[in-house]
This record gives sequence, C-alpha cells and structure tokens, in this order.
Amino acid sequence: MDRHADWAVVVCLVGGGQEINTGEAGISEWIESLIRTFPHWRIYISSKLTDSEYGAGDVLSKISSRHGVEYKDELHLGVSMRSFRAENVSLLVKQTLDLDANIANRTLKQVSSKYPIVITRDLREAKGWLKRQARGTERYGILVSSQAERLKPHAIDVKSPMNPIHWFLSGKEDVRSSYYLEDVATEFHVQGLELDWACVTWDADFRYSKDGWGCWSFCGDQWNNIRKSERQKYLKNAYRVLLTRARQGMVIVVPPGDPDDPTRHPRFYDPTYEYLKDVGFTELFGRQSVSADVAPDV
Repeated sequence: MDRHADWAVVVCLVGGGQEINTGEAGISEWIESLIRTFPHWRIYISSKLTDSEYGAGDVLSKISSRHGVEYKDELHLGVSMRSFRAENVSLLVKQTLDLDANIANRTLKQVSSKYPIVITRDLREAKGWLKRQARGTERYGILVSSQAERLKPHAIDVKSPMNPIHWFLSGKEDVRSSYYLEDVATEFHVQGLELDWACVTWDADFRYSKDGWGCWSFCGDQWNNIRKSERQKYLKNAYRVLLTRARQGMVIVVPPGDPDDPTRHPRFYDPTYEYLKDVGFTELFGRQSVSADVAPDV
C-alpha cells in the first residue's frame, strides 16, 4: 500500500481459532505487524475480536490508544457458509469448547432441527449412522486429532499414512477413500476442507474435567500433561477444526475406555461424554437416537 501514490486498501479475512501448528499466530500477528511496521495506516477492525476464539485480547490493548483505529460491527462475518443447513454450528462448537454448557444448549436447540449431531460410545454404531444419513455421493469419513494415539484398539492409527487425494476424491469402491471408514483424517488433512457427514472420534488427548479441559500428549507408554499454553491452544483448536468440518451433520464418538488398560482408563473418557450429554447432544443407541435425558428403550 505504501508504494501507491494515491491510496489503497487491504482486506484480510481471518478465521478465529484456526491456529493448529507451530508458527501460526492468527489475527493477533496481523495486528502486531501493523504496530511494528505500519504505524501510519488506518485500521478498521471487527468489534468482535475480543471473543476468546480469536486470542487477540492482549494485542488489541496495544492499539487501544493508537490514532486511526475504528471498530466496526459490520466487519464481523458472523454467518458461517460451511454448513448450508445450520449457520450456528461454529458458534455451538465455540460455546461447547469454551465450557459454556447452558448457552451451548440453547444454541443446540436452534441447530438440531436442521443439522443432526449425535454422540455415542460405539464406533461401529457411528459408522452405521453415517451410512444411513448419506444420500447418493454425499461424502462421509472419520476425523481424529493428530494426538489421538490411543485409538489403535479401534483400528485407528493416526501415524499410519493416508493419501488425502484418494481419501477426499475416490469413490465408494476404493479402500483408500473416506467412504471405506478405514483411513482417518486429522486436523492437518481437513483444515479448510469439508465433508457432508463426519464422525469425530475423541481420544484422551483432550479431556473434560471440572477444572477445564486437560491437554495431553502420548509418549512412549503414557500420557504426559501439556503445560505450554501455546500447545494447549493448538490442541483445542484442533478439535474446533474437526468439529466444524461437516456440512450436514456429524456423530461424535467418545470411546468407553478399558479399565484393564492404564492408557485408556474409562476415567479419561467418561467425563467428556457426560459433559457432551449435559450440553444436550442426542445419544445414539443402535438404530435409534434419543435425547440425553431420555432413557433408551433397550
């Protein structure tokens, strides 16, 4: 812009909570660059950047007294175009990850009539649900965190190489495609891309507790607590990416764990599932889906 003799404008469209890897700083780094290098530029900025998913609170305070900064409500693009069925899915995921269960429940009631979301402890049932929902060539597949290393007993190995071209583009007859529900995609494979229907399988790397989300990394033969705030943010954002990839609906699988396996103890998984029930997500039982507060007829 500085090379123009007259004037110019740069429009930056930056998503919130999309930083999932080292070196990704999100919208805060755009603002830091303006502070460091372009103090004479005028800045027009969304008034919603104080929301937690943008992580820009600290840097916004630095420009609070700067000349030429204007906040505009109109610059916040609040309607997601990813899901044509329900525009509030991203908001629901944000509220769920921010542990605003009561608010998320209200948003879920707005979403659920157009965008089905079910939860289950059984991966086999989840696969059946996906196949029953999809029509024609609507694409479905299994998504997991890149840190989900204790899903091997469920035939999910995040370290096993997959070909994203075949996974996203090949047909139902190809074992490498997402349709086969054998190869899985992580947040790195699907960031910026979409499926029609998704199965998000939740491991013990990101665990609910009364004190907030616990972030863990599996190394050797045990889970290690992630203490660096940056890595915690990346893991939370990884689940944000996974939970917002489906256009039409999704099933969330939280495995039951195994009391005989210290790396998959039920206490790593049960609180997360109970929290999702508290939000109000519908439980899947066999071929029937029932609300979390209704006992299954089995």
